[in-house]
Amino acid sequence: MAAPAERRCWEREQARLKAGVVEQDTEEWQKDPNFAGLERVGGVDLSYIKGDDTSACASLVVLSYPALQVLYEDSRMVAITAPYVAGFLAFREVPFLVEAVQRLQQEEPKLSPQVLLVDGNGLLHHRGFGVACHLGVLTDLPCIGVAKNLLQVDGLARDELHREQIRSLQRSGDTFPLTGTSGRVLGMGARWVLDLWFLNPQVLRSYNNSSKPLYISVGHRVSLGTAVRLVRSCCRYRVPEPIRQADIRSREYIRKQLCAPLELRPARPESSKKEAELEDEADA
Repeated sequence: MAAPAERRCWEREQARLKAGVVEQDTEEWQKDPNFAGLERVGGVDLSYIKGDDTSACASLVVLSYPALQVLYEDSRMVAITAPYVAGFLAFREVPFLVEAVQRLQQEEPKLSPQVLLVDGNGLLHHRGFGVACHLGVLTDLPCIGVAKNLLQVDGLARDELHREQIRSLQRSGDTFPLTGTSGRVLGMGARWVLDLWFLNPQVLRSYNNSSKPLYISVGHRVSLGTAVRLVRSCCRYRVPEPIRQADIRSREYIRKQLCAPLELRPARPESSKKEAELEDEADA
């Protein structure tokens, strides 16, 4: 647990960086209905070994667009020193993701991503500055937060109203706004039915039966509408492919490094399980 002084320092740093968030489209490709000009989409992830909160694998992948083929991968073991504190996950993980982006920009600049998809939240956050915002401001890249669970902030809750909103997602591409009690739209809930018959008919049936949406929020230098469209275009399964590939490769890297099939877990200590249920599994 972080000391009160450290928490106050983090709060001040979040407020300082938050002033740099841009919530509008800044790139020409974002303005095109088919994202003409977008060629590279990045995804990031950290995987932890169960029982060890100090060792993780930070992974950055870059995929071609729209083919979604992996062009670049950087997976490295990192030593985690900052404690996990709800609402401050970025201080624990983002430094390693920034380093990965900087390595790519220095070593393979032609493969640098034009946008990053982050497993976590952006503006949908206790103080309006989640991991996707933090990473976006520090790298100055367009970033999108993609969460698998609803972070309950500004009056948003997994209540009957929310369950009814999820049930209303009948057609592929249906969305609903995540509007807080403040009146601000913090993100969008979305669900897509994907054509996966070319992979496995059973996969398609399973996906069709799933009622779990994704929660998309602005990170940096992208509008919410553009973020939703881009995430949809990157989905082969429920989780968009850049994030899915980063997760797969970080876990595989750990298995190879330790020469044993280890059980991996999200970036939260076991003691924080109850706390984590109130926020997304991969962001705070």
